[in-house]
Amino acid sequence: MTFNITSRPNPHHLAHPKYRADIDGLRAIAVLSVVAFHAFPNWVKGGFIGVDIFFVISGFLISTIIFENLASHSFSFATFYSRRVRRIFPALLTVLFSSLMFGWFALLADEYKQLGKHVSAGAGFVSNLILWNESGYFDNAAEMKPLLHLWSLGIEEQFYILWPPLLWLAWKFRLNFLLLTIAIAAISFALNIRHTGTDAIASFYSPQTRFWELLTGSCLAYLSLIRRSPPPQSNTGTGDLRSIAGAVLLVVGIFLITKERAFPGWWGLFPVFGATLIISAGSQALVNRIILSHPLLVWFGLISFPLYLWHWPLLSFANILEGRLPSREIRAAAVVASILLAWLTYKFIERPVRFGKPARKTIALVLLMLTVGVTGYYCYQRDGLESRIEKGLSEKIEAITDRNLRNFHFNEQVDRVSHNCKTMIGKDNDGLYCQLPAPAPRILIVGDSHAISFAYSQVLMENPAVAVVAAHSCLPLVNFATADKNENLEIREPICRKAMAAAIRIAENLPSIEYVVLIGRGGYEFNIKEVDRHRNLTGPQSFVMGYLETISAFQKLGKKVIFAVDVPDIGTSPKNCVDTRRIRLTAQPAGDCTIGLEEVRTKQSQYRSLIQEIAAKSSGVQFFDPTDVFCDGKTCYGIRGDEVYYFDSHHLARLGSEMVFKRLARFISHGSTDSGQAGSKPVK
Repeated sequence: MTFNITSRPNPHHLAHPKYRADIDGLRAIAVLSVVAFHAFPNWVKGGFIGVDIFFVISGFLISTIIFENLASHSFSFATFYSRRVRRIFPALLTVLFSSLMFGWFALLADEYKQLGKHVSAGAGFVSNLILWNESGYFDNAAEMKPLLHLWSLGIEEQFYILWPPLLWLAWKFRLNFLLLTIAIAAISFALNIRHTGTDAIASFYSPQTRFWELLTGSCLAYLSLIRRSPPPQSNTGTGDLRSIAGAVLLVVGIFLITKERAFPGWWGLFPVFGATLIISAGSQALVNRIILSHPLLVWFGLISFPLYLWHWPLLSFANILEGRLPSREIRAAAVVASILLAWLTYKFIERPVRFGKPARKTIALVLLMLTVGVTGYYCYQRDGLESRIEKGLSEKIEAITDRNLRNFHFNEQVDRVSHNCKTMIGKDNDGLYCQLPAPAPRILIVGDSHAISFAYSQVLMENPAVAVVAAHSCLPLVNFATADKNENLEIREPICRKAMAAAIRIAENLPSIEYVVLIGRGGYEFNIKEVDRHRNLTGPQSFVMGYLETISAFQKLGKKVIFAVDVPDIGTSPKNCVDTRRIRLTAQPAGDCTIGLEEVRTKQSQYRSLIQEIAAKSSGVQFFDPTDVFCDGKTCYGIRGDEVYYFDSHHLARLGSEMVFKRLARFISHGSTDSGQAGSKPVK
């Protein structure tokens, strides 16, 4: 464990590795990949692996500093963390403060509340842990979180907090640095592989499953130091081969890895090994010398940190203000603006703060970060300071930005399991939504997030007759796992299994349950996989077979089964139908949140034909079609007058839930609805 270090101890200065322009070039590749993915995801589908490249670079540089200074007896915790503060805080403070200021004028109360929480989390470097308890990085809500990207900074800072003291202890007790690093990296990688297949969100955001990427850079730092010589400097031989191989791995990863794959998992080896090979090749290797050391890439590398911080808030705010994916022109303008802001931040904020009187600057930066963090938390606690812009507006806004509904399921948390449910189904309930407000319910609602919004009003009032078992994106199908078209089916499978097992167990053990209502999103394609058998079924066949087996399973338990046809998708969020924002990017009239009934029928044509097939092949099941609750003879409404029926384009708000449930109660009590008879085939 001997290094060839000759620097003298200096308690006020940490030795730093020799500057390498090619590493700045590699930083540029990382940040430009991420920016391109966020701005144009269909063009650069795997650009998000740039974050993993950053992890390797960070682990390499930070560990090099620590190893060198421990070996020369010049390491100082105060100096190390002071430099980290002066390196990270200036740009981060600028972006956090700017986001709060812009959000004050641009965001609705619920949006500003969420921003406040994320500002506070970003200031405390726990964004990854907060987002872990919210919805996934690739879900539809991601574009509505301007500080989502700070998850990676949280992981880096958690590494910076834990790794230096651990290395110091290893040095003090003369432990082998390399063996320690490899052992921890191996454990982290094993956890990554394990959790990627069972809990993708945890695997993506958890520091335990990400530290192996930084520790790979740490291993490289150690090996580079004990060689007693710099990495290969010639433009021939193994250095060139390593740089070429690393570049190939990065290019293949960027274009082969997509958000639909279980990531990081084994796929994380592409960016991690690619970056490791390139760094290990040395600054004079072929790719490093000719490409990565190009002045343009080096310039982007120098501004890479502020560019990473700026680009996503601009794109996210544009998405929020437009109410949809902004045009290519707007996204391109956001990228150009982020580059300009990054350069200005680097030149006039980052660099000046790094030099001169470090103690005073460090204290000032820490106090400013505390102030911004507390301010963000205040905005969160005060419900987004809704008096800013919403005073005097119609009560529509309260229904559209329903905080109870959001806390109930959307955005704030994915799973929620009541005490009674835990008692009934056991501890293995991650990812599930289960509400059992009383020990003897009469109705059990089973399905996906549409089942939750369907029963929202009843659970909110703690109706003792209604129980709910649901899981996001999991249709209520026994023996089949489902995922929407943007999700990985293998990841959803164990959650869907647990959801249906819980529903069966509750139905089996509660004789009070008379009716089981099956509800799932319809009108668009699902990925469906049979999990207990191996029949060669297509998607539509799996849909039909899955429902038939589910209906049969509950009927065997003596339950009456009701198939609830999905409500119409109105195509836009009610937020876009009420013009409440002070700032707009483009002049576009507010919509009216209506859709033609014929268009709804067209969109649901395959879905309804499959329901007809289920009706023809099953017996005893009743079909409940709530379409006419929101539709007249020609039009379906998300908002009508001052009444708001929908929370977003396809989930019901409280009023919509109340209206549908009243109709369902009549259906159960009287055996009919205005649209059809109980037990009849669903209306085409």
